Amino acid sequence: MSRAAALSNYEIRAEGWKALTERLGVSGAIRFLMEYDPGRGDYVEERRELFRDLTLDEAISRARQKSSGGTGGDTAKH
Repeated sequence: MSRAAALSNYEIRAEGWKALTERLGVSGAIRFLMEYDPGRGDYVEERRELFRDLTLDEAISRARQKSSGGTGGDTAKH
């Protein structure tokens, strides 16, 4: 078992804060934590709705087009 697995949530937060402040200083640690945003809503459900009509083949095709710099075909966002 790893050391982290044996720690309580409180201990993990305390060790995390200690590591951040030792490496970044207090102000850097605070800046880092302010960048963290857990978001809102239900990510999974939003993605299901957003990509409801998108087939796997279409997704792969779009990804290939995007990685090659091309736009080709339907550029509408779902």
